[in-house]
Amino acid sequence: MDKKVHELLNQQINKELYSAYLYLDFSNYFEAAGLDGFANWYMIQAQEERDHAILFYTYLQNENMPVTLDAIAKPDQVFTCNMDVLKAGLEHEKYVTSLINDIYGAAYDVRDFRTMQFLDWFVKEQGEEETNANDLISKMELFGSDPKSLYMLNQELAGRVYNPPSLVL
Repeated sequence: MDKKVHELLNQQINKELYSAYLYLDFSNYFEAAGLDGFANWYMIQAQEERDHAILFYTYLQNENMPVTLDAIAKPDQVFTCNMDVLKAGLEHEKYVTSLINDIYGAAYDVRDFRTMQFLDWFVKEQGEEETNANDLISKMELFGSDPKSLYMLNQELAGRVYNPPSLVL
């Protein structure tokens, strides 16, 4: 495996684990605000990000490449309203999309088709993640200022269940 591709894949493990920490922080914010449905939604996001890190970890191990685990940074954002959290989530997903695109581009440059095929799932996943984050913002813009509607949106988000990724390595 190309050195740059290996480094980027290894760094992505840390980025995915940071994403899990970030979404745990978001979940904690909403739990403290009494919005357990929103807290559930972000708890599931955290689970997904943790599993994404494991997928990158497993891919590198299956390719007989060393894995180096780095420290995970502490989320440091302070939020003053619910919408700030949702917008931060969308911006973070856009950032993760850019990271996946960078790895894909590096793999493309060296004709690493196996890594590109592995990343295809993540490219699709990031499209879904950005859509979900946008949809959540749209719903909050429509309903968030009305307490009854916010309650119903919170109930909808409470019904989300975790579905582990079905990517086969």
